[in-house]
Amino acid sequence: MTGTSTAVSRLRAAADGANRWVVLVVLCLSLLLVALDATVLHVAVPAVTEDLRPSAVGLLWIVDAYPLVCASLLILFGTLGDRIGRRRVLLFGYALFGIASALAATAGSPGVLIAARALLGVGGAMIMPATLSILRQVFPDRRERALAVGIWTAVAAVGAATGPVIGGFLVEHYWWGSVFLINIPLMALILPVGRWLLPESRGESDGPWDVLGALMAAAGVLGVVLGIKRIGGGEGLLNPATLVPLLVGAVLLALFVRRQKRRTHPLIDIAMFSRPAFTTAVGCIVLAMLALVGLELIAVQYLQLVLDLSPLETGLRLLPLTFAAMAAGATGSSTLSRIGPRRMVAWGFVLTAASVLLLTLMGQHDRPVLLTAGFVLLGFGLQSTLFGAYESMLSEVPAERAGGAAAIGETSYQLGAGMGIALLGSVMNAAYAPGLSRLHEEGVPTAAGSAASHSLGEAYQVAGRLGGPMGELLRNTARHAFVDGLHITLLVSAGLLLLGAAAALRLPRVMDCSPVKAACPDQPAAVPEQGAGPDPAGSSSRRRSAPPEAPGHRVPLPARREPAEATGSGRAAR
Repeated sequence: MTGTSTAVSRLRAAADGANRWVVLVVLCLSLLLVALDATVLHVAVPAVTEDLRPSAVGLLWIVDAYPLVCASLLILFGTLGDRIGRRRVLLFGYALFGIASALAATAGSPGVLIAARALLGVGGAMIMPATLSILRQVFPDRRERALAVGIWTAVAAVGAATGPVIGGFLVEHYWWGSVFLINIPLMALILPVGRWLLPESRGESDGPWDVLGALMAAAGVLGVVLGIKRIGGGEGLLNPATLVPLLVGAVLLALFVRRQKRRTHPLIDIAMFSRPAFTTAVGCIVLAMLALVGLELIAVQYLQLVLDLSPLETGLRLLPLTFAAMAAGATGSSTLSRIGPRRMVAWGFVLTAASVLLLTLMGQHDRPVLLTAGFVLLGFGLQSTLFGAYESMLSEVPAERAGGAAAIGETSYQLGAGMGIALLGSVMNAAYAPGLSRLHEEGVPTAAGSAASHSLGEAYQVAGRLGGPMGELLRNTARHAFVDGLHITLLVSAGLLLLGAAAALRLPRVMDCSPVKAACPDQPAAVPEQGAGPDPAGSSSRRRSAPPEAPGHRVPLPARREPAEATGSGRAAR
């Protein structure tokens, strides 16, 4: 028994010190599964529909229950981890994710599958902010943290992009439940390893945890994301099913912000948003995810419906985007230290806009070289933007508030994804439908043309029922209308990306290195930041003591330090 305790202690000590990179591996594996589950079901939808026969609304909830629940609970579990321990919340998330995966894989009815997907969302909401806040704690040195964040964001991109590939392979060779079954052995491995290796960390724990505020934030985010998703599904803004959730969610979020400003011990310190760099970083995450998810959705439709590729072939075509994102993450730390957050995020947006404009050359026929070049530029540019934005966001807050900051970043990630589907999907539908408006002049029944104007997939179904020359005419017209709409959507996306590049100008010009001499050899040494977590080198350097806090008084968010030239703090001037 003593030997086991000693071994566990040694493993945890190693995690706190030189083996923090092993901790990063565990955190990235956790994130990989969560990101994978967000997209792995997409190619299995036809098989699920054939087997379980869900209604249209039921199918919508099967797909959306996971991201909706996950997005709504990120702030709740992110701030809870700051109070009771991020490692504890993460381990509970592992267990729940494994149980929910088993329930989803064996679901025999739509209701059971929806419930399982919702539980997966709860587990994902426990895991996502915890991984980022533990990363912030384990890597106090900014140079090393920049590299760790690059790997972390690359893994998120890999999981989302390879989901359709893995899902397509499993559905073609096994049954749809296998897309969930793969989570179980991995979670069975990560749970004990994480229990041994991951260090426990907490943030500020003074005062009671704001349960009401956490529930208000969860309900508010749920309403906003649900409304955005309904808009993306083609429902009008004035539809009560869309407008009511949006309004209720917006009101609850406004009340949540007001409540946090008045509380002595808030869940989220709203003062973080008074820092231009923090607010800009969050906005850039939203814009980057808006472009990425919206473009991926449209690209999948183009590859499958216009180029007639199988789900597995479609996933393989998207792999260059994944590899480019991995390359951007691997080189992001050195790039950030050389050119600074402002240029990295801005040029990432510009590179992505250039790739989107390049993809407007796509047409009715397959051009694999063009697509590969466009996807490589898209993956590298967006990953560079996300890398710089996440790293800047984490570095703007002290380690004890990392859980709240991580929750805000992940909520922005989910909101951006939902807005991308809603906004770019709406633009695509508005540009696609007019191309079919004159089909009745060619003899196509008005009802058939109206049904075909909903989507290209539905147009193909209508064309198949019509058959003959009329069906072929409908099919070709719909294909041309889709490609024309795709070009317009890409132009709108490029404009949004350039807007993001302009917004990135509010970020710092240079990277503020960790005030540890080893991290910034070209700058004078300084006292390490208080609350930055364990020294990465395991040194025993003394830290500056803080004045005692008055009872019942909340310490305000530390102000930005003055430039190094003025104070000798080791910070680079902006």
